[in-house]
Amino acid sequence: MTDSTTTTDVTSSELLAVVASRELAARRTVFAGIGLPTLAASLAHLTVAPQLEIVYESGVCGAHPSHLPETIADAVLITGAEAVLSMPALFGYVLQGGHIDVGFLGAAQIDKWGNLNTSVIGDWDAPKVRLPGSGGAIEVMANSREVFVVMRRHDPRSFTEKLDFCTTPGPDRAREEGVRPLGTGVTRVITELGILARAGVGEELTLVAVHPGVTVDQVRENTGWDLAVADTVETVRPPGADELRLLREDVDPDRVYLR
Repeated sequence: MTDSTTTTDVTSSELLAVVASRELAARRTVFAGIGLPTLAASLAHLTVAPQLEIVYESGVCGAHPSHLPETIADAVLITGAEAVLSMPALFGYVLQGGHIDVGFLGAAQIDKWGNLNTSVIGDWDAPKVRLPGSGGAIEVMANSREVFVVMRRHDPRSFTEKLDFCTTPGPDRAREEGVRPLGTGVTRVITELGILARAGVGEELTLVAVHPGVTVDQVRENTGWDLAVADTVETVRPPGADELRLLREDVDPDRVYLR
């Protein structure tokens, strides 16, 4: 057990990366997006999940980079990797074959069922912000056994009753269109306020934990729907000194993603 620090000692990125990394305990394979998911997966590999195999959309499986990649196509991912596959092989055999335990994604918006928006904020024809789009997120959502999402902002615009655009439908929405995904969709959402969870199809996201100093009412006020709350809401253990040291000195000493 590591000594815990106060939340004032850590940045938002550090908090999210550490808490998200703990959720990967006992997981074997993770399909990691660039940014906070990469930070979390890399830290988990050094702490709670030493056998974790990190897979990237560019086809790299079992990545062991000397330093953090800046993009999924960064050459640093190749050196020391267990395997490098073509993208058709990665998506066709690894992902669609059901070999990914956790898909780790980010999003600009999420709704209570775990549907994600990474396309536009505002009207499609005249958006306020145009975002990168899906990438491989649709396939990750449909085929990973479960999906974790890390959100930098927890406010009604990001946690919304209705998405401005549905880039990545969860299994509930997909089934409405006659599609039956392999996975259970989003099961964990880690935010600056706490952790939301759902067991799978037919269940909405529920508040299960808050960070120290955050109240249930505060999370409700910053969520754009009538948020369900677990009977017992836990308080998240703050990042420990050992976790922060590994994150700052070993995982991201050059501050590629830490802010």
